[in-house]
Amino acid sequence: MATVNEVDAGGLEAGFSSVKKQILLTLKRRGAISLSDMSAELRISKMATLKHMNVLEGKGLVERSFKAGGRGRPRAFFNLSKNSATLFPEAYTHMTLCALNFIEEKLGRDAVVRLLKQRAQEVLDANRNRIPGLKDRVGELVKIRDEGGYMAEVGNARKNVVEMLEHNCPIMAVAEMFPEACGVEREMFQNLIHADVETSHRVVAGDPVCRFLIRRRSLPGD
Repeated sequence: MATVNEVDAGGLEAGFSSVKKQILLTLKRRGAISLSDMSAELRISKMATLKHMNVLEGKGLVERSFKAGGRGRPRAFFNLSKNSATLFPEAYTHMTLCALNFIEEKLGRDAVVRLLKQRAQEVLDANRNRIPGLKDRVGELVKIRDEGGYMAEVGNARKNVVEMLEHNCPIMAVAEMFPEACGVEREMFQNLIHADVETSHRVVAGDPVCRFLIRRRSLPGD
């Protein structure tokens, strides 16, 4: 049996079946989920689902908890463990942190912020032409972020407000040490889609998801 470290090396492509990949991605997006709900998501029996869960639990990637649900035995719920974090994109975390720490030591923290802003500008310049009319901007932003490993999706949409959710933070370790990175990304969103962006939840602050509220901005041509 492969160890957790061996699994980490290859991420989600390290010998997982398609069903196990779907389980891991579902848990990443939805958080704790019951066996019944996961079985319905996978469209296989609860017994077959439990076998897959047991394997992932044995690898230390999934944790089990129990919640009382009225009469009968408590219901089993499954969630990702901390060991699963390295299965998802981390954006060369160790190398990036070493470089940023070196820059901070030699040139100061302002230099780190300038570098983060320069990188955001490069992303902005590279993707300007992908953003058409306002109604498509949020959808295109979600695609851009999803390509970057953020597991992004469009959430609820109300009048003049669209929700964007990011279930993975590839720069988690960077954001923990340099929280300015989150502000730089939010500013980049605003410049890219010409809209006001508010961050209501952040993974780095302990929330299960990064949640952005994107509001229409009254600009010429919108």
